[in-house]
Amino acid sequence: MLMYSSITRKVLMALAGLFLVTFLIVHLGINLLLLKSDGGAAFTEAATFMATNPIIKVFEIVLFAGFLLHIFFGMLVSGQNRAARATRYECANASDTSFFSKYMFHTGIIVLIFLLLHFIDFYFIKTGLVAPPPGIERHDFYHRALLLFSSPWYSLIYIAGFVSLGIHLNHAIQSAFQTLGWNHSRYMGTVKLASTIYSVCIAAGFSLVPVYLLFIK
Repeated sequence: MLMYSSITRKVLMALAGLFLVTFLIVHLGINLLLLKSDGGAAFTEAATFMATNPIIKVFEIVLFAGFLLHIFFGMLVSGQNRAARATRYECANASDTSFFSKYMFHTGIIVLIFLLLHFIDFYFIKTGLVAPPPGIERHDFYHRALLLFSSPWYSLIYIAGFVSLGIHLNHAIQSAFQTLGWNHSRYMGTVKLASTIYSVCIAAGFSLVPVYLLFIK
């Protein structure tokens, strides 16, 4: 993969990123089931289906491959861009890059750290790599979520992680369309609006869960 051209790396990173964008919708839909007043029945049913369905197990491998590809090429492309700037301007032109573009690498690192913590709290427990908390079964994601979101600190870290993801997504989706050559002036305005709405909905939707469980339920 190191031998791929810069354009090929950007295309692969964009495709992997757009694939992960579709996964977030499914993940958000399942998480919002935590808001139902049914003792976790709907959430547990959905989580059990995702954990036991053989097709989903194959999809998990594809999902992990998507994560790894996006992270690997993202860091590679970012490193190349930094190396290409042999000398930095003493005074950067604020109009050259947007806020979201300027901090893509930083928000990506925050999301990566949060993702690792999230895997430890849920996926690693499911696979047996990490022992579950006392009194909670390995596949009991509902009570595990309730326990985690009962902590204001964890809830704050969770919200900060998804706010960073929302900032990252806002520019990433637009950048992916441009990389893939889908940035026609006729509909690029719609793409920008859609990416903003999507990123806000993802950040707000995931953040709603800890806020509800911590302050309302």
